[in-house]
Amino acid sequence: MSNYSEACLKIFLRDQEQLFDEPVAETLEEAEAFLEDCMAVVVDSIDEVREYFEEEGVDVDGLGPDDLEEASEVFALPDGKYLIVEG
Repeated sequence: MSNYSEACLKIFLRDQEQLFDEPVAETLEEAEAFLEDCMAVVVDSIDEVREYFEEEGVDVDGLGPDDLEEASEVFALPDGKYLIVEG
């Protein structure tokens, strides 16, 4: 079973060009395979987005929630969660 909901995959397909210059997937199956390959994660809140970046060594000091949401790696999901994809 996929770690990514159908809504998550659709958001990534729709918005993938915020992170990549050209599409990396054209179908839900391709999107799922790509996200699995790059070990994308889904977190429950913007605070967890901050924690994720801090654990990865990204300097997020001084960035507010809006700044984090606007990061090209962050995709806001309709259920209030966030998909983080490292390009």
